[in-house]
Amino acid sequence: MSATEKLQQHPAFQQAQNKASYYISQLDKELSKYPALVSFEQRTQVPKSYAFLGGVVFLATLHSINAFASPTSNLVGWALPAYFSVKALETPGHQDDIQWLTYWVVFGFFNFLESFALRIVLYYLPWYFVFKTLFILWLQLPAFRGAQTLYGAVVRPVFVNVHQKALSSPADTTVTADNLRERVATANAD
Repeated sequence: MSATEKLQQHPAFQQAQNKASYYISQLDKELSKYPALVSFEQRTQVPKSYAFLGGVVFLATLHSINAFASPTSNLVGWALPAYFSVKALETPGHQDDIQWLTYWVVFGFFNFLESFALRIVLYYLPWYFVFKTLFILWLQLPAFRGAQTLYGAVVRPVFVNVHQKALSSPADTTVTADNLRERVATANAD
């Protein structure tokens, strides 16, 4: 009996193999909900779960190479949402339009904030783009609805605050000739 056969007959190896098969079958069931992945599997004869896991490993490899980390993170933040946004525009309902419009508002707000502090963040957090990619996935995946959560908690209150100040400040700071004469008269009287 060879060492490979002994390893394959070991109970711990068989248990790990059974668990891996279970998780791959669960992933396959979950990925079957997406027609694009089903048609990919039919055209290429590559199981969709293996293709998905291969894509995840490929993205992880690109993230580990520093020069590719930023473009990979931005690609994850742009490619799939752009596809689903166009698809949402073509559907008659408005719920998916709201989801992707909210995503783009939050994604733009995040990129705007990132443009100010990227060097500082990269200095203190070397794996920043991995965390950014996970954050972007949290924003865009419908199971989490992270963009809607962040929009309601951060972006909307900031927008409302800035918008109210913009609306109220012209009325408060409008200077008319009569107001200016009164100010000068009260300043001279003192």
